[in-house]
Amino acid sequence: MAKAPRTFQSLQLAILTVSDSRSRANDSSGDLLQHRAERAGHQVPERALLPNNRYQLRAQISQWIASPAVQVVLVNGGTGFAAGNCTVEALTPLFDHPIDGFGELFRQLSFQRIGSASVQSRACAGLANQTLIFAMPGSGSACELAWQQLIEPQLNAATGPCNFVPHLKNSTAAGCEGIA
Repeated sequence: MAKAPRTFQSLQLAILTVSDSRSRANDSSGDLLQHRAERAGHQVPERALLPNNRYQLRAQISQWIASPAVQVVLVNGGTGFAAGNCTVEALTPLFDHPIDGFGELFRQLSFQRIGSASVQSRACAGLANQTLIFAMPGSGSACELAWQQLIEPQLNAATGPCNFVPHLKNSTAAGCEGIA
């Protein structure tokens, strides 16, 4: 019996910018992520900008994790070593399943562009209540790199042999095939 071909499935994304200095008017990284997601065929019904406060971040992300309308959360900012950054500390307790490979691969790709400074990135990802969460640095180039090289392909149900779409709430996509 032939297997049905994999097809693209539009997903519902939320975007959170973490910054003590940006406003919605100058949130260029949030704008970039929204534009890329929509250009790829996804919807972005939720967007927020919050300061570096782990409890406000955790509350917003928890709301999206609990919502049946949000399947993916993209977080930009607050992942470096600056004293006030707390994105990683806010998110990691919420993960049911950390996705270690995202941070590892992001730093590897970053190393090719910025050299040893890439070790200061604490980019991370995880799955919580069937909601995929990616946290990346707040620079536009970092967001572009993460989206283009890692996130966009994994949000496409047609990407083989595996993608994250079958693991998301309200997904109709088939699972991985051919992975040992």
